[in-house]
Amino acid sequence: MKPLLLIDVDGPLNPYAALAGPRPPEGYTRHSMWPAVWTRARPLSVLLNPWHGVELLALADRFELAWATTWKDDANEWIGPRLGLPELPFIDWPLIQGRPPRGTLWKTRYVLEYAAGRPFAWVDDEITSYDHEWVDQQYDAAALLLRIDPGTGLTRPDFDALADWAAAL
Repeated sequence: MKPLLLIDVDGPLNPYAALAGPRPPEGYTRHSMWPAVWTRARPLSVLLNPWHGVELLALADRFELAWATTWKDDANEWIGPRLGLPELPFIDWPLIQGRPPRGTLWKTRYVLEYAAGRPFAWVDDEITSYDHEWVDQQYDAAALLLRIDPGTGLTRPDFDALADWAAAL
């Protein structure tokens, strides 16, 4: 069974911190989207780079891809098609009860539940040292947590790190 590659949208695929610039970073196109999770009166502005889809599909021979984003299934409608990705499974985040363990991101415990003992790599812009420490202590299978800069999104070194990690399993 292949390891999981759990993909957040905002930060890794949508470098939202670059939205304030006068134009999108090289390779990115601005899109107006209205996912179900977006409740504001105006559409959400999202930056996407089709190269990410090519790179993720290239990793699909080593990983089982899944969304780990608050977009949930909306990522299959709004993000995946623009990147050339097939429909992917997603973590259906529950209503959050209580505080996350020891300063971890609220997603972390649910990522471990979803991975259910399988090796996994997770790309997210909010991963911290607390998440690394907690996963190391709580999870027996191999896990790679990659914090992605929300100003640049996924880059060549990130994709190389994912491929190298999967090859080393």
